[in-house]
This record gives sequence, structure tokens and C-alpha cells, in this order.
Amino acid sequence: MAVQPIAGVGREEQAEESGYSSLLAQSMKKQEESRASLTEMIQDAKEKADAQREKFKLAKTSPRYGDAPLEAYARLNRARTVSQVSAAAGYARRRLIQLQSAQRTDPDHADQIKAAVSQLKKAVGRANKKKQAITREQLALARQKRMARENKRREAQRIKQQLRRAQSMRAIQESGYLREADIANRQADQLTATKMELKAQAEQLGAAAQKSLDAAVQGYSSVVETAAAVSEPAPAPQVDVQA
Repeated sequence: MAVQPIAGVGREEQAEESGYSSLLAQSMKKQEESRASLTEMIQDAKEKADAQREKFKLAKTSPRYGDAPLEAYARLNRARTVSQVSAAAGYARRRLIQLQSAQRTDPDHADQIKAAVSQLKKAVGRANKKKQAITREQLALARQKRMARENKRREAQRIKQQLRRAQSMRAIQESGYLREADIANRQADQLTATKMELKAQAEQLGAAAQKSLDAAVQGYSSVVETAAAVSEPAPAPQVDVQA
């Protein structure tokens, strides 16, 4: 019995190696495409974040919580009597209660609400001080009139000058309250806008990272499948045995 050599075995081995090389090349190509797609997804996420930021700018204005302290200080500045100051303080207290309730229902604008609450608390305290100042001014005005009736013109003039100086200083202080509230509002608005922008970017990047992870898993699965296909033993060539 003699075993005849099989001429097709060498060609089969070459074909097998060629198939292996082709599968490996395809797997490496997929990995490269996966890495390239990551860069594209990050760029796409950045573009979406920019679009989200522009959308945020063009969207309807957020609740203007900062208007409450500005209005409270405007009313306080206009007040000329103790009763008017009390009315301004009452407005500040009502808005303070409303904003403290809003802190629990609108966390997205927490910084704006916090700034407004702080300014309203100051407005209530400053209203109490203004009541005291108006009372002192009224007493000074009464003394001035009494000195005038008693022909004590020099004393009356001195009291009048002191009264005007005190009123001027108070007016300067009250205008400073408005500027302080406006600055606090602007800072809170900017901080809120920055946080919302960062949140939008994080959401976009998170979505891109998930897509990248899915692509990486898919690429890894492809490599595993390729390796498994290559590692499978080739079928043994059939040998014709002639007796």
C-alpha cells in the first residue's frame, strides 16, 4: 500500500494563510475606523454643545428673581415717611417668603434665588435703619423750627446744615444699595449660565463617550471573532490510500 502525495495541500495552506491575513487586515481596519470615529464623535459633541449654548441664549428668559430686590430697594429709596418705609419692608418680606419657597422647586436657578434672598434680607434690615433715620430727621426738623421761632437763627442754620448733610449721605447710601443688588444679580446670572452650559456639554460628551464605548466593544468583538475563526483547526486533507 502506498501513500500518494497530494498536490492540493500546499495550495490550501496558502489559501488559508491568505484568508487569515485578510481577516486580520479587516479587523485592524475596523479598529482604526473605531479610533477615528471617537475623534469625530468628540467633535460632534462639541458642536452640539455649542448649539445648545446658542439655544440657551436664544431661549426665553429665565425667571427674573433678581428683580425682587431691585424693586424693594427702589421702593425703599422713594419712601419719605415711616409708613412708606414700612410698606417697602413689607414688600421685601413677602418676596423673601416667595423666593425661599422657590429654592425648593427651582434648583436650576439656585444661585440667582440665593443672591435675591440675601439682598431682600438686607433690604428688610436697611428699611429698619431708614425708619430710625427718618425719625431722627423729623426730630431735627422740629428743633430747627423751634430755634427759628425763638430767633436762634445760628442754631437753626446749624441744625439745617446737619439735616441736609445727613439726608445727602442717606441718599448716597441708598443708591449704593441698588448698585450692590444689580451687581449681585449679574454675578448670579453669569454663574447660572456657566453651570447650565457646562451641564449641557457634560451631557453631550457623556453621550459621545457611550457611543465610543459601544464602538470599542463592537471592535473588540470583531477581533475576538476573527481570532476564533483563525484558531479553528483546518480540516485534515483527505488522503487517497490505494491498496
